Amino acid sequence: MAATTPDTAAAAPRKRRDRTHYLYIAVIVAVALGIAVGLIWPDAAVQLQPLGTGFVNLIKMMISPIIFCTIVLGIGSVRKAAKVGAVGGIALGYFLVMSLVALAIGLVVGNLLHPGAGLHLTSALKQTGHAQVSSDALPPVDFVLSVIPKTFVSAFTEGQVLQTLLVALLAGFALQAMGTAGQPVLRGIEHIQRLVFRILSMVMWAAPLGAFGAIAAVTGSAGLDALKSLAVLMLGFYVTCVLFVFVVLGAVLRIFAGVNVFSLCRYLAREFLLILSTSSSESALPRLIAKMEHLGVSKPVVGITVPTGYSFNLDGTMIYMTMASLYIADALGTPMSVGEQIPLLLFLLLASKGAAGVSGAGLATLAGGLQSHKPALVDGVGLIVGIDRFMSEARALTNFAGNAIATVLVGTWTKEIDKVRVAKVLSGELPFDETVMDATAGTVAEVPEPREERLAKA
Repeated sequence: MAATTPDTAAAAPRKRRDRTHYLYIAVIVAVALGIAVGLIWPDAAVQLQPLGTGFVNLIKMMISPIIFCTIVLGIGSVRKAAKVGAVGGIALGYFLVMSLVALAIGLVVGNLLHPGAGLHLTSALKQTGHAQVSSDALPPVDFVLSVIPKTFVSAFTEGQVLQTLLVALLAGFALQAMGTAGQPVLRGIEHIQRLVFRILSMVMWAAPLGAFGAIAAVTGSAGLDALKSLAVLMLGFYVTCVLFVFVVLGAVLRIFAGVNVFSLCRYLAREFLLILSTSSSESALPRLIAKMEHLGVSKPVVGITVPTGYSFNLDGTMIYMTMASLYIADALGTPMSVGEQIPLLLFLLLASKGAAGVSGAGLATLAGGLQSHKPALVDGVGLIVGIDRFMSEARALTNFAGNAIATVLVGTWTKEIDKVRVAKVLSGELPFDETVMDATAGTVAEVPEPREERLAKA
């Protein structure tokens, strides 16, 4: 047999060129231009808000199908329902513990700073505060019942994340029980997922325009002067979020998973930039799923932990609502005792579920929670409306970082993570192929199989 020469060898498939770095450079430029326009022409900048709102709405449009496909495929790829229950139980237990830790940290910092002391509340601000109370705020029992959709399809048409989670869990377990008969359906859902990611990759090219409009509008409406009196609250909140992610979560990640939090955040740098420009952690949800699978966490763990975390693991929102509640109480001249603070914050812990990812949802949740538990404090919500968008950035970034770290931890505790691959990915030896999200519509190559399947093959 003749030796194969370079001329006769089969031509290797040409690798698609990564053009996504241009997208993120454009986002950075758009943010800078938006700030400049907001400061120079504030009145005109406020009128650009629909650009940012439109882009976030496009992203939200894709969230329900993404969550449905991810959870169904994650559960359907596990042979035993007990495995899914173990992953979900560990994830929910971790989410509850870290939410309580975030509440406690916000409580300590808020009581140390007392940033709202000495402020005066006008009647206009009182009206603004009451306007933020969402009609969707429900008491605990009604909230639980609202998780059940009216119809199977309405979970997708109404954009309710928790309803989508419920339907996806039921569908995933049903397909798992069907065994081989359910494989054609799973393959069909895989194709739907590719279609969804393809649409999303097209939508993402509007990110610079959305970032420009959103940043310009918030800069033009708030301005620099309006932020001075609230600088202590903002600074305290940002510092608290940074310390929580890099000290508290970083220590947990290092101790239990042996992973450096700075390396993980550097790996997710593009996603953090996307969130920073949109104030919505949902904009990075599909990329987090893809990157966690590429990192070495198994598909079932990613499919269960990430979507569930977007509704139940809201560390940034917990810190925000704690500090904001104490700030408002101090500003109204009615500081709360610790005995009053704890019941209110535990109530907000329940009320916040399902609020992640939506820009401004944290403020509406805070207002609704105060209206239900301590109505006198709703008057003071108007004090933080002007800076809520800036605080929304830190909320979304902290929520996103918390979910990424949770996925690695749950993968470690369930032994569904390839630690050798993690080390190679975080060191840059196995970089994430950015063309994957575009070329194969969200399918990440070389995703490790679930541990039980690897053992079965062995």
